[in-house]
Amino acid sequence: MQAKFPNIENLQTVLGYQFANLELLKEALTHSSARHQRDPKEAHGGRKSYERLEFLGDRVLGLCVAHMLFTAFPNEPEGHLAKRHALLVSKPTLAQIARELNLNRFILVSPTEKEHGGLTKDGLLSDVVESIIAAMYLDGGIADVSQFIKKHWQERLSKIKRPPQDPKTSLQEWSQGVKKTLPRYDLIDHSGPSHQPVFQVRVYVDGYGSADGQGSSKREAEQAAAEGLIRSLRAAGIIRADKL
Repeated sequence: MQAKFPNIENLQTVLGYQFANLELLKEALTHSSARHQRDPKEAHGGRKSYERLEFLGDRVLGLCVAHMLFTAFPNEPEGHLAKRHALLVSKPTLAQIARELNLNRFILVSPTEKEHGGLTKDGLLSDVVESIIAAMYLDGGIADVSQFIKKHWQERLSKIKRPPQDPKTSLQEWSQGVKKTLPRYDLIDHSGPSHQPVFQVRVYVDGYGSADGQGSSKREAEQAAAEGLIRSLRAAGIIRADKL
């Protein structure tokens, strides 16, 4: 029995694209947990989950965004373009777009995954954006998917007035400038199963406090911790927003 996808027609309206092959879109919305449900009423009917589409969508998005940046900033060196690109294709950016489109209403997950908040996780939401991009690419080609990407990324691209730096690099440069020392990162917790680990890291800058961050990798947790400390230092007026 095929899984029921709620409001599949509404989703196409939201996306601004009508699929010739609806099975591609349904595959793009099927989380791996939905393939292992034991309730026959909820069986996915043999449909694949979105992992392979996610792989392709990541590359299609990367190419389209790179082209947009190459055109928009003709005089910037590769390093600056790379920093802009990393922000625009990052997990938080994709998850934000997923939330703007309310994609959680259309994703097929198991009841257990739903109960554990899977439909609110940045990782899952960003993966589905990439898988939908791949489905569009396979269904309609590069021109159609480029239109979708421009619609949702062009304004974000235009708002980045200067090449961004990741929070860890920014905090390091600031700390070296004011303290002549590097921030210190300590792993304070590591939990979760091997396929879905959770790392918690605390960052310290002597004399300026600390902040915690969490992520699915140690590096991701360090970035989150650095971002948290930068936010608190801005709120305290220690770091000016236009300087970092």
